[in-house]
Amino acid sequence: MIRAQGLTKRYGGGARAKTAVDRLSFEVHPGTVTGFLGPNGAGKSTTMRMLLGLDAPTSGHCTVGGRAYAAHSAPLTEVGALLEARSLHPGRSAYHHLTALAHTHGIPRSRVEHVLATTGLTDVAGRRVKGFSLGMGQRLGIAAALLGDPATLVLDEPVNGLDPEGVLWIRNLLKAQAAEGRTVLVSSHLMSEMAVTADHLIIIGRGRLLADTTVEKFVRESGTGSVKVVSPAAARLAELLAGPGVTIGGDTPGTLEVRGTDAEHIGRTAAAHAIPLFELTPHTASLEQAFMDLTHDSVEYVTPDGAHLEGAAA
Repeated sequence: MIRAQGLTKRYGGGARAKTAVDRLSFEVHPGTVTGFLGPNGAGKSTTMRMLLGLDAPTSGHCTVGGRAYAAHSAPLTEVGALLEARSLHPGRSAYHHLTALAHTHGIPRSRVEHVLATTGLTDVAGRRVKGFSLGMGQRLGIAAALLGDPATLVLDEPVNGLDPEGVLWIRNLLKAQAAEGRTVLVSSHLMSEMAVTADHLIIIGRGRLLADTTVEKFVRESGTGSVKVVSPAAARLAELLAGPGVTIGGDTPGTLEVRGTDAEHIGRTAAAHAIPLFELTPHTASLEQAFMDLTHDSVEYVTPDGAHLEGAAA
């Protein structure tokens, strides 16, 4: 399990001080794929670096498997991490890169061959990595993360540079790792992929926790979904449904688009007043829309016309 308690990271001092992570607390449990989401500049990468002992928190602490990362005697066998896939010697082959890592922990050669096969790199294992495409580099980074058969995986944007087949492969890989009881924390900007890969979400903005919930609950409670209603008494039904937090639209006579309440409430209201319904269709919000609505005020930069831009640092 991963546990962060009151994590805070500040850079600089005085008027130029910047708080990248602000009193952040959360837990990541085994057996689930947990998506770590937030706009660029939200503090995701900084948090991951603190989890892996690469950055020291200003205050607070974090543990992986009950210990600080640096306290693990054989970290590759406890935590598999991918933060920057291209941080490796360009003159080495994929095989020699993994073999060098394996030697530091006494990991057998058979395991190197196994992760090369798992990531689809067997045929290019002898090639120098400086000639690898972005997708191949990602696969090699994932192979390194899997090398020690760790109980915990921490992956920052693992699908970056992968083609559709590669995206499907990493999705199935992460689900399989979680199904085996591993703790899986993965960040991504691809909301459509997180919607079908993650079980749980931790969402941060400006370094603070915004949501810690399941994907299903987050989307259901986002308030961005709507219900299509078709009735010959649509105007009367609209009057009955009107209230705080409820918005009702519709461009076609006899059709309503209702937000802020659910299909059950609409159906019960119609039944109580003997209003016939020809259609009652809920439209669930997408994870992307729910995420955008939640983080709307947490993006770091805004253009003069009011459009929000993501920050340059995570």
